[in-house]
Amino acid sequence: MYIGLISDTHGVFSEEFKEFFAPCDVIWHAGDFGGGLSFADSIRDFKPLVGVAGNCDGQDIRLEYPNQQVLKLQGMTVLMTHIGGSPGHYDRRARALIEEFRPDVFICGHSHILKVMQDHKYNMLYINPGAAGIQGWHVVRTALRFKIEAGEVKDMEVFELQRANIMK
Repeated sequence: MYIGLISDTHGVFSEEFKEFFAPCDVIWHAGDFGGGLSFADSIRDFKPLVGVAGNCDGQDIRLEYPNQQVLKLQGMTVLMTHIGGSPGHYDRRARALIEEFRPDVFICGHSHILKVMQDHKYNMLYINPGAAGIQGWHVVRTALRFKIEAGEVKDMEVFELQRANIMK
């Protein structure tokens, strides 16, 4: 499965991101869609969409997308939530979920900081795709794409776009 991963769009899904995600089978969104359910639907109309609600999302998003997703695919367990923290500094709710589900991959957003690293304590891959939108302090908008095949994350690529470049 070829996955495109974004977070913190805050109502902006630019053409450049669509081009980056064109070969992907699905888009995973780690919360803070912004723009309401019609915005989330516009992403879903582009590619199948799996997502979680973020702290800035309204009730319409929260009714459609849960606070966390536990996905089982290709021999792996993937846990996705919006507010997660980072290895050694997990949010208490995220840490409880990690301890409950023992995922192979943990995905979160919220920080607007792109980070991919191995968490040796929990023996999992930690992924935060940064922020794809223009709201916040980040200078570079980011996204990831990767494959999950036979229990492995493979061929991860980073997409970066200067925040000044905005074409909705």
